[in-house]
Amino acid sequence: MIFDAAATEALTATTFVSNTTSCRGCSVRATSTCASSSAPFPSRRSACRAIRSRSRTRRRQVLRLFDELVLVLESGQSLDGTKIERTIDMVDEDLRPSEVLRHEVVRGAKGKPVRPSTAGQKRYTDAIDSSIITFGIGPAGTGKSYLAVAQPCRRCTVARSAHRADPTGRRGGGAPGLPAGDLMAKVDPYLRPLYDALYDMVGPDGAQRLIANGTIEVAPLAFMRGRTLNDSFIILDEAQNTSPEQMKMFLTRIGFNSKAVVTGDVTQIDLNGKHSGLVTIEKILWNIEGISFVHLSAKDVVRHRNRGRHRRRLRTEHVAP
Repeated sequence: MIFDAAATEALTATTFVSNTTSCRGCSVRATSTCASSSAPFPSRRSACRAIRSRSRTRRRQVLRLFDELVLVLESGQSLDGTKIERTIDMVDEDLRPSEVLRHEVVRGAKGKPVRPSTAGQKRYTDAIDSSIITFGIGPAGTGKSYLAVAQPCRRCTVARSAHRADPTGRRGGGAPGLPAGDLMAKVDPYLRPLYDALYDMVGPDGAQRLIANGTIEVAPLAFMRGRTLNDSFIILDEAQNTSPEQMKMFLTRIGFNSKAVVTGDVTQIDLNGKHSGLVTIEKILWNIEGISFVHLSAKDVVRHRNRGRHRRRLRTEHVAP
């Protein structure tokens, strides 16, 4: 039997005489008299009640886990080890996994639904639905950009900070720059992750068609200057590599009947020691109505199950360049 801290403290609080009896319904031995006093000592019985209460709580959680897994299966989804682990985590946090995993954001090109996979992702998609501006902040692999691109809209403008990392691999040693070639050759490497998400949603042909007719526009952040975007859904990706001035410029592009999503990972800043606009803006706008900040964590990583463990290890260990 596993004892919680309160029960352990109660069981070790004093020395008991050997004249003990078993508490009914519990394997913990109880006593009626303390060794240092003839007065009754109730801590053992209280510990038994605490342990039984904990056991009942765990039983209820297990039963609710199976109920939630059945609801997920009834929605037509399959279960694997990763999904079951996420379901257990959500039950431990007193959440409803069936509500999270059955929430459909959009259907992709082949009819496959796009859904949040974790409670953090569900908070993120709910914030996008209810807020004018949503900031999604978290590590790589948490679906920040993918879920933003998946949002249904009439007109979508996607911008990305074209800031390259230092080729030596040193942290904070980046410098802005673009490769040689024509305009598309210059911006394409920075926008490729967004194209990948678009291809998943509407297929390569559908994405090219929407880009050609102007329904979807993908461009570097610098190309946003001087514009006002009305009736649009605007996404700024890799926002950790924007300066405070660039962040201000982007936010002032939002016009009437428009929404914006800003995504970034504040642990991957390549600004050579300069301030990040994503870090600065939260201190300014955190309590403004209509603006939401959603922080995702390693629990929300939806790539390989070891991805979150690798990230935690790399953060605690020094890795030489």
